[in-house]
Amino acid sequence: MSPLVSLFLLHIVTASTAQLQPGYYLGTCPKAEAIVRDVMKKAFTKDPRSLASIMRFQFHDCFVNGCDASLLLDDTPTMLGEKLSLANINSLRSYEVIDEAKANLEKACPGVVSCADVIIMASRDAVALTGGPDWQVKLGRLDSLTASQEASDDVMPSPTSNATFLIDLFGKFNLSVKDLVALSGSHSIGKARCFSVMSRLYNQSGTGRPDPAFEPKFREKLNKLCPLDVDQNVTVGLDASPVVFDNQYFKDLVSGRGFLNSDQTLYTFPQTRGLVKQFSIDQGVFFKAFVEGMLKMGDLKVDQPGEVRKNCRVVNSYLANIVT
Repeated sequence: MSPLVSLFLLHIVTASTAQLQPGYYLGTCPKAEAIVRDVMKKAFTKDPRSLASIMRFQFHDCFVNGCDASLLLDDTPTMLGEKLSLANINSLRSYEVIDEAKANLEKACPGVVSCADVIIMASRDAVALTGGPDWQVKLGRLDSLTASQEASDDVMPSPTSNATFLIDLFGKFNLSVKDLVALSGSHSIGKARCFSVMSRLYNQSGTGRPDPAFEPKFREKLNKLCPLDVDQNVTVGLDASPVVFDNQYFKDLVSGRGFLNSDQTLYTFPQTRGLVKQFSIDQGVFFKAFVEGMLKMGDLKVDQPGEVRKNCRVVNSYLANIVT
């Protein structure tokens, strides 16, 4: 990790979040949260899988430049945004759902609700609408004026990451081991590409052999779904109930049926194994810890200029130049 990124991480976790508060828009756009949830309900009906991607927007946005909707900016002739970064390309989708929510907010309350807050609300709604917990979010963020593909590539973990790396990474954002394990439960919903599991199946740590942590029958199933000659964009459920937010993900880890290395490592590593076991047994404890982690992650920010974008894909000055 570069010194510049390390300095950024130090800065991001020490910034003040005093202005964030529940009910931030009650006086300026009282129906803001209802507007976003209505769009999310529509998206869920049309394509249930879309909610899994939208839920992960918060993680992929907040870990890069703080929770500022930098993730949503399209590339420009002078800026490479984050959508094509290694962690996001061929992974995140359904940006159009955020576009629709923002367009509806602009009709109701022009220039009031930030795209950064839309991500926070939509991520919460994605969890609640798929059977997970619901909670009161803190709002009041501004949108960034820029984005950085390089920053995303430098910070975001890969599917092959191990628990030691993840604990260190989350710690740089003032997130605890408990936060790491609970937030990894976001993989309770959604799918991942065969690309993300090929090394585990066929060449774990360069051994030319599969990861011994695989439960044998599950490995056989994955061998059929993701053979060596497969189109690696084929997708597989991240747990046994990929459209329901529950604690099945942790039950799968205990039984050796985790899909990603970055998931299964949480059970094989002693420092995180106990939390995986606890969450696999008590869904309520997992839900509580997940909400706490999402709220802490939602506080990540940096002191930088910001605005409330009219269109989440472009900064207002760029949009004005297009219009004129």
